Amino acid sequence: MNFLSLIEAKRDGHSLDPLQLKESISAYTTGRVPDYQMAAFLMAVYFQGLNAAETGALMRAMRDSGDVLRFPADPRPLVDKHSTGGIGDKVSLPLAPLLACLGFRVPMISGRGLGITGGTLDKLDSIPGFQSLPSTQRIVEIVQTVGCVICGQTARMVPADKALYALRDATATVPSIPLIVASILSKKLAESLEALVLTVKFGVAAFMPTLERAHELAQALVALANESGVKTRALLTDMHIPLGRSAGNWLEVRESVECLEGRGPKDLRELVLACAAHLLVQTGKAKTLDAALQQAADCLASGKPRQKWNELLAAQGADLPAFDRKLAREHTAPVVVELKAPASGYVSRCDARIIGEVVRDLGGGRFTKESSINYDVGVDEIAKPAEPIKAGGLLARIHAVDVAQAEAAGARLKTAFEISVQPPVANPLIAGTI
Repeated sequence: MNFLSLIEAKRDGHSLDPLQLKESISAYTTGRVPDYQMAAFLMAVYFQGLNAAETGALMRAMRDSGDVLRFPADPRPLVDKHSTGGIGDKVSLPLAPLLACLGFRVPMISGRGLGITGGTLDKLDSIPGFQSLPSTQRIVEIVQTVGCVICGQTARMVPADKALYALRDATATVPSIPLIVASILSKKLAESLEALVLTVKFGVAAFMPTLERAHELAQALVALANESGVKTRALLTDMHIPLGRSAGNWLEVRESVECLEGRGPKDLRELVLACAAHLLVQTGKAKTLDAALQQAADCLASGKPRQKWNELLAAQGADLPAFDRKLAREHTAPVVVELKAPASGYVSRCDARIIGEVVRDLGGGRFTKESSINYDVGVDEIAKPAEPIKAGGLLARIHAVDVAQAEAAGARLKTAFEISVQPPVANPLIAGTI
């Protein structure tokens, strides 16, 4: 194979043969194509794009670069959910046990955060003893016995995606829709799913800043996944403001438990139930979305998903007594400082990007993949748009390692909020479904 000719062909806007793409990914994964050539190829794709056939071929080559999960015959459908990332997006944590209680199997392979975008595995790593990287065999065992697992991909699962994503991150080629589609679906299809629900974010803290771009990404994801035999829907969700009232790893775990106990924020509950309801309809477990929403709400209210959460934690090595003791503490960061409203009125702005940057700078996120994380820092009790507030009322709480850090975070966090005399028009959380 002459990889240079493929670079030249894509640079000049030509379509590539699926077999060429398959051989190229195999050669790169086994070290026969150097990083500098693959970087050039990725940049050519960034500017010239890939058509649907090329994107599908790239996705399948990436999926088949390593192990694919295999499960025994079982009446419970294999389903999963994937988010394109955001601030405060902890939907996966309460959703997985809810889906298990609704009669699904959920092999949820998740990732870590980078920059301001939070990662599901980082949240789970804040739980004492939790093991986020079980073996392939153990993943299957947990799914079959508990009904759900939330873990990272093993070294043998989709290795091509790991290598390509690291290179994309280092070459400014991450925001390419064909590359995003191939990356997401290569991991999800390696789970042998029957149905998938996606939450595709748009807004100031999302990969896709506009609803139009999010719609384009969602359509590409849904089309390729359905073509590959996985019943798929995408929810277009607003990420101008954080999801829920907490951002930061341990703080988001706490809020997820509150959701499972019926005490969580309204927007988090809405999105958890919507994801569950769509999967119920997609797999024929419910005839209408309204009936599915009621079925999911009744299951959540039963308390069974909260018990299932503990089963999941125990199966993945968590120290449940230590977890309960940590939950019982009012806060785990050394310093907690309140940010107060400067005037009375209504919250008219709550900028998710600024809040994400504050959490990252507190130590709760990564500047590089090698950065260490402080799981206890973050921001919670976040006031949301359209809510009334009085002068001196609470806009947010900052959880920090020391007073100086908290004060610096407070100065930045102030710029995330605006207060108006009249309440703003509230935008819907879910802007559409594909």
